Amino acid sequence: MAQSQTVNLSASSYYVPHFSSMRYLNYGAAVREVEVNLLTGETTILQTHIIYDCGQSLNPAVDLGQIEGAFVQGIGFFMLEEYLTNSDGLVITKGTWTYKIPTIDTIPKRFNVEILNTRHHEKRILSSKASGEPPLLLAVSVHCATRAAIREARKQLLLWKGLNESDSTSTFQLEVPATMPVVKKLCGLENVESYPQSLLS
Repeated sequence: MAQSQTVNLSASSYYVPHFSSMRYLNYGAAVREVEVNLLTGETTILQTHIIYDCGQSLNPAVDLGQIEGAFVQGIGFFMLEEYLTNSDGLVITKGTWTYKIPTIDTIPKRFNVEILNTRHHEKRILSSKASGEPPLLLAVSVHCATRAAIREARKQLLLWKGLNESDSTSTFQLEVPATMPVVKKLCGLENVESYPQSLLS
């Protein structure tokens, strides 16, 4: 009937939010436990615990997926995705043979995410907050945990050599991304030789 009388049965609207509704803070906290292989430099994320403020979540299942996805994307940024450039500043990395993106092995063995539903926010759309990209920054805790593991490995290396800890071993710069070769080098390339020698002595 509507079609024969060319009656439009759809409705549309355009919403322009108030400027203040687009400026707000997202809160989150993350705790990680990592394991670093001293011989290869591989970092394994054993467990992750995240709590994230979504305001009043419109769809918790969607927000959980967004938080988890952003976290894994952040792992790629902080730990894996190294792209090389030439002297002209042009990217020379081609494809995933040399440019490593997160895979299923990257995901923590134990991965807990909790959504924190905070109070009503008057100037925000249905009191919700973004959950798609801000959680990416929580992955910096993987980088920080890796740095702490490297520091402990350097202390252990000194014990194997029978030396005292010095400031030079506890202070170092861990680049972003902290790829396997970078982590291996900072742990001490001579670990393979030092450990058997420590057992003999």
